[in-house]
Amino acid sequence: MYDLHEFLEPINVAALNDDGGYNDGQFASHINAYEDKLPDLTEAEIILVGINEGRNGTDAADAMRKQFYQLHYWHTDVRIMDIGNIKSGATIPDSYAAVKTVLAELFRNNKTAVILGGTHDFTLAQYFAYKELQQVIEATVIDSMIDLKSESAVKSDNFLMEMLTSEPNLVKHYNHIGFQSYYVHPRMLETMDKLRFDCYRVGIAKERIEEMEPVLRNTNLLSIDISAIKSSDAPSSKSSPNGFSGEEACILTRYAGMSSALNSIGFYGYNTDDDVRDQTAKQISQMLWYFIEGKSRAKQEALMNDRHNFNEFHTAFTDIDTVFLQSKKTGRWWMQLPDKKMIACSYNDYVNASNNEIPERWLRAQERSL
Repeated sequence: MYDLHEFLEPINVAALNDDGGYNDGQFASHINAYEDKLPDLTEAEIILVGINEGRNGTDAADAMRKQFYQLHYWHTDVRIMDIGNIKSGATIPDSYAAVKTVLAELFRNNKTAVILGGTHDFTLAQYFAYKELQQVIEATVIDSMIDLKSESAVKSDNFLMEMLTSEPNLVKHYNHIGFQSYYVHPRMLETMDKLRFDCYRVGIAKERIEEMEPVLRNTNLLSIDISAIKSSDAPSSKSSPNGFSGEEACILTRYAGMSSALNSIGFYGYNTDDDVRDQTAKQISQMLWYFIEGKSRAKQEALMNDRHNFNEFHTAFTDIDTVFLQSKKTGRWWMQLPDKKMIACSYNDYVNASNNEIPERWLRAQERSL
């Protein structure tokens, strides 16, 4: 196992509680945290790690921890560990390299990494960890903007350019959830569509939030900028009075937790100086709580080859025969492509196929396979 000590700083769990202690039901009483000795990674499934990086305040990760550790630990089948904060490098690329090294080691050990803190461009470091291991991935970003502004000198405004165009590129597909049209140049969306990437406007995602579940079920890397949440629910998000509500954000992270493919989620863009009564930190901590609930729920899902645990529906649309599967345990849906591969879908896709309409999700998947 790679020695991570040189990249990490310990935390003081007791100091995060202003009341001086925790009860036996709270996370702080159950999480094995790096305080004096780095815990054994084999003992947990989810690993929390903070980015101790100065542009968003060096206490952002601990401010999120402070709220999360006070929440109650309901899903005890999901074991959690906290390995502290990643040390800041002398330069931003040095910090990226440290994050990449730590995350790559977690992935080697088949852990799910939860990244707390840092500006949104640290999604690049999150991606570099997969690149280090030569893993082809599907990536999803939840953000009010699409950070492809090549004219901007601010890295968090344009990091997607490097992530989606650098060679060799290991992003086989990219999804963007929650963009707000008035912040996005129309030509940018045209470019994304030509690349067969899927972008979901915030109004569409809010109106049909259940359609986001199959998107997140296929995702390996998830990056969340808190600007996707309306500022009344997350005051540290100063970008817009519109966006996802706090409840909707929790639904999305629960969907993410239910994905067996996803092994990293980053919560970026939180600045303690802009928060009001710790409301944003509380919002993020509750999103993380629902992510863990999703992980617990995913453990109930059957394997795809256990067909007795699925309802099977044969249907045809435009002379194309296909099969839909519905899990008897979780109610989730899959549909079959012409190459017999099963992909995540929704009940609405099944309804469209039954009405002799080609499901858009099926069509987009076919386009990408050509």
